[in-house]
Amino acid sequence: MTRRSHAMFIAVWWLGWAAPALAQVAAATEPVPAAPARYTFTWPLDGTNPKPRGGTTRGAPVTLDSEPSSAWRALQQPGLSAPDRDRRAIVAMAGTYRVTFDFLEVVGFGADRPATPYQSWATEKVYVDHDRPGFVSLVHILEMRFVGTDGAVGEPMITKHWRQDWTYEPEAIVEYKGRDRWQRRSLPDAERRGAWLQTVYQVDESPRYASTGRWLHTPSFSTWLSADTWRPLPRREWSVRKDYQVLVGSNRHTIVPTGWLQEENNLKTVLTEQRDVDVARPYAGREYGVVRYERLRDADFAGADRYYARTREFWDQVRDSWTAAFAQQGTVTLRGPIDQLGLFAPLFARADEIQENGKSDGRSNAALIRSVLADVGALR
Repeated sequence: MTRRSHAMFIAVWWLGWAAPALAQVAAATEPVPAAPARYTFTWPLDGTNPKPRGGTTRGAPVTLDSEPSSAWRALQQPGLSAPDRDRRAIVAMAGTYRVTFDFLEVVGFGADRPATPYQSWATEKVYVDHDRPGFVSLVHILEMRFVGTDGAVGEPMITKHWRQDWTYEPEAIVEYKGRDRWQRRSLPDAERRGAWLQTVYQVDESPRYASTGRWLHTPSFSTWLSADTWRPLPRREWSVRKDYQVLVGSNRHTIVPTGWLQEENNLKTVLTEQRDVDVARPYAGREYGVVRYERLRDADFAGADRYYARTREFWDQVRDSWTAAFAQQGTVTLRGPIDQLGLFAPLFARADEIQENGKSDGRSNAALIRSVLADVGALR
């Protein structure tokens, strides 16, 4: 895929144009569409509700794996220490998946009608980038195949998606504070004892949100629930909404035998300097979201494997630069919304060069990363 088509794919997919919606799943042992047929998760069907937004593309057939994974079986072994069982639950999120996204504004506060539901899909592979005592890093790489109007399956589209870092009993957290500002905070013993910190990074390794929580394990599932967390608006929202500035809510990860899911319960929050909250109307609505990761069998992610292997060192270098900036400065305020500043463009261009040439110059990469972070205001 050329750099130009890569950039076009990124723009299209992030804006939701390349994503149809969720659906009932066929038998897991037979090929099913990567992008299931649309179904409605919305308000009562009275004929006046808008159709879900999210696109109309179709994905190539995939085969879902109905057998419990080896990672799930390892998670169920008796006699494990609590931190080790937690770590195995985190590592169990690695693998190849059909991913489906479903977000519904369950109530709008003061609006005539809640916002249109959002539904989309992807196929992606989750890699264990680092796994050492007390720390696990997972990187998500998209590899998607689209079915054209003539029924033919196109070449795979490959791009980096997001990263999640997990730290046991962390000493500090970098939290989003609104208005394009992130701040590092030391954690007291009561908040960190037995807890895992999840830090989520955007496609370009810039910070997104972070929170602590504790794992709960049962024979049926393992689940981690965050504290209430501030988040910048995701692309699916800022591309269509201007009436609020922050998502504030909880994030739950649940591991099951054949995959995992992420649930969000968010208040769409208005930031205001006014003290009279009744006048300010601080909330625009509440949304519920669920992202389902269904494990695939015999899936071909050779392109994603190659991209990950060749660009891993570069993207780790970008993430480490952000970590160093917060360690040195404590607070970072950017010049605007991070995913609207174009930070990803020069970094993705360099990653494409590395992917094509199979070579990476650490010193040159460091200079580029410093320049990009300085341009967006991350470095003083």
